[in-house]
Amino acid sequence: METLLRYVSGGTAALASVLAPVAPLVAAAMGFIAVDFISGVMASHAAARRQGRKWYFESRQAWRTVAKLGFVAVAIVMAWIIDSCLLEFMHLEIAKLFTGFTCGVELWSFLENAAEVSHAPLFKRLGRLVHRRLEQQEGAGDE
Repeated sequence: METLLRYVSGGTAALASVLAPVAPLVAAAMGFIAVDFISGVMASHAAARRQGRKWYFESRQAWRTVAKLGFVAVAIVMAWIIDSCLLEFMHLEIAKLFTGFTCGVELWSFLENAAEVSHAPLFKRLGRLVHRRLEQQEGAGDE
């Protein structure tokens, strides 16, 4: 049993060392998702309070966020593997592009939530600005 534990811990350490370069990208995406989740809960609470209805935390929403965290982390790692192992000679940096896109979408969602909570015109304008910039980037990629 001790030998098996050594192999498992050695394999885990080896995998962690191989994936260490992608850890900052995963951490950034997870941070953005976490901030969006917290602001989403706050926005949901504010909307319920304004409508005069009882608010409660839904674990279904939390589990969706946990699943999203997992899928995003796996997608970043997969993109990094393509970048570093398969198409290294092309210097595409797909992992950074995917992480940037994910963080941009989460930022947009955070701005929507912040506007819902605070009713500040600044957040509404920033949300529209981010939306327009994302559309421009998407349009530029089609050319």
